[in-house]
Amino acid sequence: MAKALLGYVGGSDPRLIAEMRRLQQRVQDLESEIVRMQAENDALSAAAHHGESLLESFDVSKAEPALT
Repeated sequence: MAKALLGYVGGSDPRLIAEMRRLQQRVQDLESEIVRMQAENDALSAAAHHGESLLESFDVSKAEPALT
């Protein structure tokens, strides 16, 4: 009964196999995109943290007014 539910009637359907391969490739593509985006996010976070450190190094109490 389980085989019939899975479409096991006279062998595998080539369309089903092609769709399964297409979906597996899509999953791999999305996983690669996640890894790329995580690396980009880490780089941006590090840059933002460095920028915050740079801003904290300025002494605002000694700031001079801007010339207009």
